[in-house]
Amino acid sequence: MSNEFFYGTTLKVDEPSQTWDPYHKSEENSEMLMPHKLIVKQVLLDHTAKENEYNVIEVTSPTSQDDVKIPIAVLKAGETRSISMELEFPDAPVTFKLVKGTGPVHIHGHHLIREASEAELMGEMQEGEEDEEDEDGIDDVKDEYAEEEEEVPNPAKKAKLSNNSKDGGTNNKASPKSKK
Repeated sequence: MSNEFFYGTTLKVDEPSQTWDPYHKSEENSEMLMPHKLIVKQVLLDHTAKENEYNVIEVTSPTSQDDVKIPIAVLKAGETRSISMELEFPDAPVTFKLVKGTGPVHIHGHHLIREASEAELMGEMQEGEEDEEDEDGIDDVKDEYAEEEEEVPNPAKKAKLSNNSKDGGTNNKASPKSKK
């Protein structure tokens, strides 16, 4: 289950950079970390932005190998005032920077926090480990019955098919009806 919160920030000439980092406050309780994700939905230029001035927004985000810096929006009053998107950042920190223009530029979206299970918080489940059996073994019994149900063919369907053939189901051709 996840909790979803509104995310919003404004970039302007006197504050051209903002960083989303939900983990920076929780370094003391590192074992209580829950996965966070940022989803940017829209970048828009404020109504007070200068006419004919380009405003370029760049994002810096971690990847599996290194940080990546890339522009995500180019806005210009009189031409493009907003951009809608579905841009996901599963890892923090993410830094938004106004690299050209004076703004203000507003960025908004969703901040998702996945609630960790008790086992994840306690570190009981190791990677690749499966919960094979609970205290009374009910999970294993349910799995065995599910497998048996899949293996048993429906006898009514088999009988119906064999009645349609001339030789009791060994020949696939249907027998012609005789006239009396």
